[in-house]
Amino acid sequence: MIDNVEERGDVLWKDCEGQGQAKMLRGGHVRALNMCAFLSAFVCVFILFAALPASAHSTDLHQFTGASTDLPQFTLQIYGNANEDDTIDMRDVTYIKLVIFGKKPETKFCDANYDGRVSMLDVVQTKLIIVGKEAKLTIVDNAERIVTLKKPIERIVMLSTDSAEVLRAIGVTDKIIGVDDYLAKQTIYFPEFTKLPTVGSCFHPDWEAILSLKPDIVFAYSSALSYFGDIPETLDIPIVGFSACKIYQRDVQLREIGYIVGNVEGAEELIEFYHSITDPIAQKTEEISEEKKPRVYIECYKNYRARTSRSGSHPMCVIAGGINIGADLPGEGTTAEIDPEWLIKRNPDIIVKVVSHGKASCGYGEDDPTEMEALREEIMNRPGLSNVNAVKNNKVYLLAVDICDRSSNSLGVAYLAKWFHPELFEDLDPEAIHQEYLTRFQSLDYNLDEHGVFVYPPIIKGKGKLAGIPDRYYDSIVAQP
Repeated sequence: MIDNVEERGDVLWKDCEGQGQAKMLRGGHVRALNMCAFLSAFVCVFILFAALPASAHSTDLHQFTGASTDLPQFTLQIYGNANEDDTIDMRDVTYIKLVIFGKKPETKFCDANYDGRVSMLDVVQTKLIIVGKEAKLTIVDNAERIVTLKKPIERIVMLSTDSAEVLRAIGVTDKIIGVDDYLAKQTIYFPEFTKLPTVGSCFHPDWEAILSLKPDIVFAYSSALSYFGDIPETLDIPIVGFSACKIYQRDVQLREIGYIVGNVEGAEELIEFYHSITDPIAQKTEEISEEKKPRVYIECYKNYRARTSRSGSHPMCVIAGGINIGADLPGEGTTAEIDPEWLIKRNPDIIVKVVSHGKASCGYGEDDPTEMEALREEIMNRPGLSNVNAVKNNKVYLLAVDICDRSSNSLGVAYLAKWFHPELFEDLDPEAIHQEYLTRFQSLDYNLDEHGVFVYPPIIKGKGKLAGIPDRYYDSIVAQP
């Protein structure tokens, strides 16, 4: 485990980033008349399925990227997803058959069994995937690596907090048999992991310890894979990298994880919950004119490092009805270093600081907001910022990494919307949404009225009630000028 939590966080935010012609299966001849009838039937079925909507969600979150929208980012990257939408169903079976008969162009994922050619064997494999009976599954992970898995997955080593949270949300943490050092120390949020074998840090794992556990798969951060070097290639263990912190990529990544662990229904339920948060917010903020949207500076864990359109924070800001002033900053990563003078000249209406556990005590393991308060004061008192609108109007906000740089960052969107447009979202209760998530999806007995520091300053909900920090600090918060 990296000793410096700030360094660990700096690496983690980086996450918040078919050839040939179809061949006929040999053997057997089909009469021309039967072929025509057979093909006509499938064409009709294909048209019928193609007419059905691929998603029931009312808001297309892809529009919130502000960056490149290459197909691999939004396609369910599983071999068998022949029509390259967001699920694997009978439409894919139909598509593969039409490819075989030369009526549709071959796509990357038509080769469902990943044997280098498209044949009726791919139809069989796709049908097995649909019913969850496949013996193997070939996927492309978040790091664009092609990985073939033996199914079913029963033994998982976990090197990713984000993926661990997803797996618990869809009900498969009982398959986790080993964790990294950081997860093992999360006694509040992941109490079930504290007694599991540990396998080193998420960036520098103990491969011998992992091998001794005989896992079927290892989940890692996609950004951590570069630290592993060539070691994973020498092991007979599939290693997949995932990071679902970018909202416009999140749905297909959660579905892919669902297919991997054998609980697509659980993944869909989680996706629906996230959309129940972001869709109503997006529908309202889409109606706001650009002139009425606040200009927002989103700062990374490090001071004077702005989050760009390539970050997971950017779509959060846009959905909540803000304009990210750092969206177009140059660079290849998710953040860009800025000069204080740049910030002063851009004069943002709101400043949002994403806080790592190493920067100030926050998240599920903390109940005291003192360090968050001190960090906010430090930002407010930075040289030259006294005349910036955000500071003058007391609109400097802190958001804990726990609800920003994980797949559960829809929770963070609710807080941002409340800050950006308090009149528009007067009835929105981010803490109530957060509590439902913990109880329904994380199965935690954790009362947000009493525990946790996730934002600062907190939102005053009513007499004696706060959102974002424990209610017992109500009097001190109200007494502040």
